[in-house]
Amino acid sequence: MRLEGIHHVTAITGDAPGNVDFYTRVMGLRLVAKTVNQDDPGVYHLFYADESARAGSELTFFEYPGAIAGRDGAGMVHRIVWRVGAPAALDFWADRLAAEGLHAEPLDGQRLRFADPEGLGHELAVVSGPDEALEAVHPDIPGEHALQGFDGVRAYAAEPTGSQALLERVLGASSAGESTWELRGERRGATIAYEPAPAEPGRQSAGTVHHVAWGTSAAEHPRWQEHLTAAGVGTSGIIDRHYFHSIYFREPSGVLFEIADDAPGFTIDAPLQELGSKLILPPFLEDRRAEIEARLTPLLDPRAVR
Repeated sequence: MRLEGIHHVTAITGDAPGNVDFYTRVMGLRLVAKTVNQDDPGVYHLFYADESARAGSELTFFEYPGAIAGRDGAGMVHRIVWRVGAPAALDFWADRLAAEGLHAEPLDGQRLRFADPEGLGHELAVVSGPDEALEAVHPDIPGEHALQGFDGVRAYAAEPTGSQALLERVLGASSAGESTWELRGERRGATIAYEPAPAEPGRQSAGTVHHVAWGTSAAEHPRWQEHLTAAGVGTSGIIDRHYFHSIYFREPSGVLFEIADDAPGFTIDAPLQELGSKLILPPFLEDRRAEIEARLTPLLDPRAVR
């Protein structure tokens, strides 16, 4: 069994309308699902992705309205790394972000670092390789400059090598440099890099990552639960998340991992062209729709108001 790189990354926002504006209008991602946190149905769970809502491009957010700014610390992902196709894309994004009042820091001509309006760290990296480019369509972003899906994440750890045994022996990762490991399957791959943690403890809130999910197939997902249990890894068990199935566990450095499968996908709710246009609830919450909608800030379909 091999994990297919990053399936999705989930973060926290305190401002759903501002979040939708930034990630659809500025970053050019597609809002593919507007639903709620299944463990806390009074708050949004927003999903952004490429045009076809494919795993490997899904950035999701739990909204806790008015949440204070978080702080990255040990055991937390502090930067999300995206692929772009060429150095010219970095120039495009530096200019686009500057127009929004956001500073972007170029690194070695191959990378660009910045944070979203709530402080969530991002990095764009020029990457060439066999993986399919996962691009959304936006009228103001040329296709050659669009985000192409995840390349990896960077996390803080008090002892960066502490996660090596689980990554290599249990999850099948291979070394990809100092304190960096790659998880690669037949279709895609992505890395996790560990860096020394700051002295100040982290605080999970707005602008921080909640967890990172690694991808697998629906056929192999139950086998991962058996494999983790046999290796002595405590997990959540398999949880039905409506769009996919999830297994949660913490790796030794403290980062919350998830293994998510690829079925049934977002089109279980609506045709591909209609994704993100209305609030979707999993079946077990449908009888509470009026109550839930009354607590949520109305959000328009961003593609309907371009």
